[in-house]
Amino acid sequence: MLEFDWAALLPAELAPWAGLLLLGISALTSFISAAFGLGGGMVLIAVMATIMPAAALVPIHGVIQLGSNIGRSVVMARHISWPRLLPLTLGGVVGAVIGGRIAVRLPDWLLFLAVGSFVLWSAWGKIPAVSGRAALLLGGVASGFLTMFIGGTGPLVAAILKTLRLERMSHVGTHAGCMVLQHGLKIGVFGLLGFNYAPYLPLIVGMMVTGVIGTLIGGKVLHGMGDSRFQTALTVLLTVLGLRLLWQSGSILMQGS
Repeated sequence: MLEFDWAALLPAELAPWAGLLLLGISALTSFISAAFGLGGGMVLIAVMATIMPAAALVPIHGVIQLGSNIGRSVVMARHISWPRLLPLTLGGVVGAVIGGRIAVRLPDWLLFLAVGSFVLWSAWGKIPAVSGRAALLLGGVASGFLTMFIGGTGPLVAAILKTLRLERMSHVGTHAGCMVLQHGLKIGVFGLLGFNYAPYLPLIVGMMVTGVIGTLIGGKVLHGMGDSRFQTALTVLLTVLGLRLLWQSGSILMQGS
């Protein structure tokens, strides 16, 4: 009788239990992102950080998030606000190019402070709706620029989209489309820097599959939620994530002092 060796599909540094845990976490975090628009990516990277080697953490997280957001974009394609997505996408490319060419890095604490403050402002402040392609283009430039420094910019993109006052399905679908670009750019950069994705391919495929399952279930929850409850949930999530960014900023300052 043939026995299936699950461990043979994993990198040597990952135990079988860790691989199974990551499959489950991928489904759970995709569910969170599909149901509420964001938050799953930050939960996923927090769990991955306790299991995976540091050098593989960000690039593998980027690939998983790319797959999750592609799945969400496909499921919600008819709800994507393409007139808003296109200038955000173009701006994101420009911002990433600019960010990638800057030789001197801005202090991490300042970046986390700025993004965290903007996210909290978008959650609770009286912000006028973004209008016009120029404003959306600038928002895309900012998010694309910052993703080259601080990685996950999901809360920033969600904050920009919140000012558009989109209905819940359109918000989640358009956010997913934006994040496809953000994570795709990061994957390309790490590949050019020499990161080897091959040992992780079976795990990546498995996490993408469970991520699609989580997305489908989360999409059903979102569909039945109602716009008012969605906006309330979005405000709570943005508040939590904004406070987390401010905490990271303070932690970096304390470590440096």
